[in-house]
Amino acid sequence: MKGKFSWQEGYGAFSYAHSQLEQVYQYILKQEEHHAKKTFREEYIEFLKKFEVEYNEKYLFDWIE
Repeated sequence: MKGKFSWQEGYGAFSYAHSQLEQVYQYILKQEEHHAKKTFREEYIEFLKKFEVEYNEKYLFDWIE
């Protein structure tokens, strides 16, 4: 494999109920428009707080903005 490769140190996963499938689908369709108003970083941290996930900034993404 050419180039640098390494595994990430952490991960994040969120799940939703089957009854929320349409909401998730609509979110995906409008994601580009949505992220014009709010960065992925802002939204990701909101998810962590909403779902009461403890996190350390050290293990979050290397943000490219």
